[in-house]
Amino acid sequence: MSTSSNANALPPVVDVPTWQKELAALRVREKAATRELDAIAAQRRRLPMVEMPDYVLEGEDGPVRLAEIFGEHPQLIVYSHMWHEGAEWQCGGCTGFTSQFTRLAGLEKFDARFVIVTQGPIDEALAYKRKVGNKMTWYSTANSTFGGDVGAPPNGGFAVNVFLRDGDTVYRTWHTDGRGTEQLSYLFPLVDVLPYGRQEEWQDSPDGWPQSPTYSRWASSQEIAAAYGEGAN
Repeated sequence: MSTSSNANALPPVVDVPTWQKELAALRVREKAATRELDAIAAQRRRLPMVEMPDYVLEGEDGPVRLAEIFGEHPQLIVYSHMWHEGAEWQCGGCTGFTSQFTRLAGLEKFDARFVIVTQGPIDEALAYKRKVGNKMTWYSTANSTFGGDVGAPPNGGFAVNVFLRDGDTVYRTWHTDGRGTEQLSYLFPLVDVLPYGRQEEWQDSPDGWPQSPTYSRWASSQEIAAAYGEGAN
């Protein structure tokens, strides 16, 4: 890992009243950001939606209609996991992102489910799930146009899509990709409250703060597997 930093890079040391004053000034911006996120969520709830075809995906127990993936819930969050045919290790970003979601029962209290879909054949997808210790339910879109239709084509990128079911009819209500997925992660919000932050070169930091190439600090798929997968301690 290439890192540029000053070993003695530290925030200035001040007395408590000065620190509290600076914190109060920051809190004004934090509260404004919270209110803006509330307003964005309110606008998201007012988005129109589009009707989806009656897709059939592959699950652990065989073919399953998209409407059936909801289970007993009317709402569904789908993470499209990048998949590269023949690769031993799939996308590290997707592997690390989805490894964070191990306890999703709370989501069911809000009438929703969160699953993973991938372009990989279902047997290979489930083997990779076990290999890296993923806990979500996985489905394959290898025999369906679903992935490409929702912004995650074969050998393409990742995406998050949200769906609403009314009876047997499924509607697409929201989509994001790229850095839009960060709001669903707990890792980056935790890292962003640290004094050194993400320590990536693009980050606006004081002079001398440790900085590394983008992605270089992210856990690799191999590291995720070693920590959580089959045979992990």
